[in-house]
Amino acid sequence: MVVSVIVPCYNQGDFLDEALESVYNQIYTDWECIIVDDGSTDDTETIAQRWVSKDNRFKYFYKKNNGVSSARNFGIAKASGKYIQFLDSDDILDSRKMQLSIDKLKEDKSNELGIVVSNFNMLSSDSKEVLPPFCEMNEKSLTFENFLFHFFSIQLQCGFFDIKLFESIKFPENLSAQEDWIVWINLFKDNPKFVFIDLPLAFYRINPSGRMNTIGADDNQIKVLGSLREILTYDQYHKFSVGLLTRYYDSTKLFRNNLKAVKKSNTYQGGLMIKKGLNTFGVLKFVKQILKKALKFKAK
Repeated sequence: MVVSVIVPCYNQGDFLDEALESVYNQIYTDWECIIVDDGSTDDTETIAQRWVSKDNRFKYFYKKNNGVSSARNFGIAKASGKYIQFLDSDDILDSRKMQLSIDKLKEDKSNELGIVVSNFNMLSSDSKEVLPPFCEMNEKSLTFENFLFHFFSIQLQCGFFDIKLFESIKFPENLSAQEDWIVWINLFKDNPKFVFIDLPLAFYRINPSGRMNTIGADDNQIKVLGSLREILTYDQYHKFSVGLLTRYYDSTKLFRNNLKAVKKSNTYQGGLMIKKGLNTFGVLKFVKQILKKALKFKAK
């Protein structure tokens, strides 16, 4: 059973070698690794071609930059395996990831199991430190309701998927972030049969130059709503919309209450008294000028 590992790449040459090495070191050996270079301008191609030369299970494809969703969809179209393992180019897999996932699939006698999800850990930028995951995950976490209504999301490399699932599910190419969350919702909306492995078999790197640190997750929330509208029923979308509006209302209310508390504080009131005093004696403008010059001096 061939496993197709899909690695979308965009200017992550500093970490790509380590990511591909984690594929090469897999205990399970019947795999192909599809490296999709999404228009990188660094040394991504050089690194990828080195692995292609070393092992013909690695396959390199270059395409014009169009985002990670486009790269993943491209990789799925090129895949010849029965199963899909996603891996971002700055992350790594435990050497047992594929084998343990395959073992779980073989244990299933119903042939209905299409998703295996494992736990994960965080990895420091320099790979020297392994840290706890950014969220607590267990079998009960993996429900459609939790993904949608509680905004639960995990890294795609935690999953191991039957490729047939992606005959009808595509990554939304109009999104610059949260595309993986949309896909998890889509995967679990029909309550599929899955297995959870409570072992950290994937490692998510804390990367200062990574996509989630350079693109705000809120940049495309309107587009996210559009993507949800395409995959949810009317009732599901309505319930989600009401919950989202309530959440925003509560956060706005909390902000207003905190602002009121600040304005009532002795520090704030003292500042107002000083401002009024300076204004009364005609020196407020002069103080502002002094502060501006001090800030400019500090910035040099």
